[in-house]
Amino acid sequence: MRSWTLLLIAGLLETAWAVGLKYTQGFTRPVASVLTGLAIVGSMVLLGLAARDLPIGTAYAVWVGIGAFGAAVLGMVLFKEPVTPARMFFLVLLLVAVMGLKATAPA
Repeated sequence: MRSWTLLLIAGLLETAWAVGLKYTQGFTRPVASVLTGLAIVGSMVLLGLAARDLPIGTAYAVWVGIGAFGAAVLGMVLFKEPVTPARMFFLVLLLVAVMGLKATAPA
């Protein structure tokens, strides 16, 4: 269970750094750039720790899925990116895939 918790936090940090990239404005804003860099490092470290016990394919796919889902949703909320039925459908599919990978993982 600890590894899944670490992986969840790593995925949330991936979301944070993906969204943070927008706020860095090409790494010209120091505070946003440092915070984004810290989120990248934290996300990678936690992914590495989780991958000690979880299959790497599952861990990586879940990590990417959480980050992609979070970045897409926050893009819609924070940056007024389009919210279309097709986008919502595929975000739901992504969420189902991530949950399926967790449910079928051996650890």
